[in-house]
Amino acid sequence: MDNTHPGYKKGTEPFFSIVMEGLKGEVDGESFWEAAAEDAVFDFMYHIPGFTNRFEGREAYRNWFAGYSMELHSADNLRVYKAEEGGVVILEYEVHGTVIGTGKAYDNRFCSIVTIRDRKIVCWRDYMDSLAVMLANS
Repeated sequence: MDNTHPGYKKGTEPFFSIVMEGLKGEVDGESFWEAAAEDAVFDFMYHIPGFTNRFEGREAYRNWFAGYSMELHSADNLRVYKAEEGGVVILEYEVHGTVIGTGKAYDNRFCSIVTIRDRKIVCWRDYMDSLAVMLANS
């Protein structure tokens, strides 16, 4: 991963590591950003006031990470499901860390539905426990 990009934060590495583990053998690239197509679409089915639910393009999503407010220390409980017809991988996983501004614990569960074309992520649709974020930030 490009450590000089404003969207790079060491505290996001557990997230990127677990999703790349789940996509191993399905995508090309050493990092999530290399695996994502330049024009990939990222949809987040979250219900958090003020959160943008859609990013169009890899750079738009990558730039959002510059303001990411969690410091993750681990990710686990990965489950990987592959569609029979190929091209879709479903990842379930958990992340654990703290909120940077408050030091409160942050634990969350995710389900990411990843569409892959030509060994690149072209669509990322994400579900999570929105309440976990709101409680960690309150």
